[in-house]
Amino acid sequence: MNGTPADRSPDASGTPAGGQPPDCDVLVVGGGINGTGIARDLAGRGWRVVLVEQDDLAAHTSSASSKLIHGGLRYLEYYEFAMVRKSLLEREVLLRSAPHIIRPLRFVMPHEPSMRPLWWMRLGLFLYDHLARRDLLPGSAAIDLRRHPAGAALQDRLTRGFVYSDGWVDDSRLVVLNAVDAQSRGARIHTRTRCLAAQRSDTSWQATLQSADGKQRTLTARLLVNAAGPWAEVFLRDVARADHGETLATRHQRLVKGSHIVVPRCFEHDHAYVFQDPDKRIIFAIPYEERFTMIGTTDSEFSGDPRTPGIGAEETAYLCQQASRYFKRPVTPADVVWSFSGVRPLFGDTSGALSAITRDYLLESNTGAAPLLSVWGGKITTYRKLAEEAANGIGRALGDPRAAWTEKALLPGGDLRAWIGAAQRPDIDIERFIDAVRARYAWLDPLLARRLARAYGSRIDLVLGDAGSRAGLGEEVAPGLFEAELNYLQREEWAQEAEDVLWRRTKRGLHCSAAERRQVAGWMDGPRPQTRIK
Repeated sequence: MNGTPADRSPDASGTPAGGQPPDCDVLVVGGGINGTGIARDLAGRGWRVVLVEQDDLAAHTSSASSKLIHGGLRYLEYYEFAMVRKSLLEREVLLRSAPHIIRPLRFVMPHEPSMRPLWWMRLGLFLYDHLARRDLLPGSAAIDLRRHPAGAALQDRLTRGFVYSDGWVDDSRLVVLNAVDAQSRGARIHTRTRCLAAQRSDTSWQATLQSADGKQRTLTARLLVNAAGPWAEVFLRDVARADHGETLATRHQRLVKGSHIVVPRCFEHDHAYVFQDPDKRIIFAIPYEERFTMIGTTDSEFSGDPRTPGIGAEETAYLCQQASRYFKRPVTPADVVWSFSGVRPLFGDTSGALSAITRDYLLESNTGAAPLLSVWGGKITTYRKLAEEAANGIGRALGDPRAAWTEKALLPGGDLRAWIGAAQRPDIDIERFIDAVRARYAWLDPLLARRLARAYGSRIDLVLGDAGSRAGLGEEVAPGLFEAELNYLQREEWAQEAEDVLWRRTKRGLHCSAAERRQVAGWMDGPRPQTRIK
């Protein structure tokens, strides 16, 4: 390692001569999709990992996405072929890894004659179909909207279009499952724990950590990972310090707010839509939580606190206006039942239009002393590949490269073989699994059985325990949300507050009244038994 004095050379465990061994090999700061993905990969390679997150897992950017596993069709226009190909390859890897929370989704793209010619759209979709091998998803096709079921909800002037395939993901659960897997492989996950300072020496990092109760402790690590997302630049500027106190900040992030609205269902079928506005920006209209449609996203410059971005009235109006340009039944701000916003950190050439800035990622290594790895950019579709590349680089920095393993691995709950036998195809397997759950738990309401099966996969037994009837689930704290599930989320998934449950680990908040959400808050705030999570 560059810059390490000979009289302080560490041994294979990272212990300086005559010193104490570090508390862990790698400290990961940030509990979003990139941080938890890196922690999982490293733990699976046998590294001693600690992850700290200042709030809840997926509390910010990683729970405010469009919830798509996709190649990024629109980035072909910006010649981002390498990024699109990488994303398309990962799309199928992720579909196989978690059939309970990731599923195929067909998209309808109406042809708006005033924008792009049909031949241009055909060319783009041909590239999208063929840039990477595609085993699970059907290719694109032209459709007549006057005859296709998806045309019924659209204005009569829209007569032609295309369908193509991508995937949908429960983004919050994806983050949590990576953390669950990381912990099962030995990582220590600390939510609501802030890294107040990280001091670098030649051989290690000494971090000062503060938990929610205000207690502070120090932890030493051989390597530090900055996966702080929108806070990555601030973390390097204000928290991490080299041994002589100089700043480690090297890049400027451009923060972009993306907002979504949720309205009552705009159409009856199971396809999603891609709509383009006159400025060539696109929005999605996606089936959501059975009774709703999610519409988004926006791109707007952001300079506030990434913890509380909030949707603006002009963003709501824009999304309603663009959706109403295509749907027969207008969408109005009065229809909005929920909205959410997240702040995406973008890097690279940030001088142009927001929609044109790359969504690719950069892993920046600093090995002048104790190694530092900073994660810049990225998107949810490529998180596993990002984590794999990060873990490869970390192994090299620590002098012990270890083999990658996640490409063929299943996420917790994704192995359904004990329920259904040999796997066939993810979308078929999950339906077979749901049928098996209904057969085993015949007393469960069918809709509840489907929701629990899709949320928890083969871990559903950990949720239901030894319950043999509805009464065995305990009190129904809110519609469709029983004590057994709440206990599981506290015990196994780091849920501490009502918002963790209602809006991240489940979306039951959409199905509850304000009074019912308060009931969940009251239950979560009540006295609880000891939890399993360390």
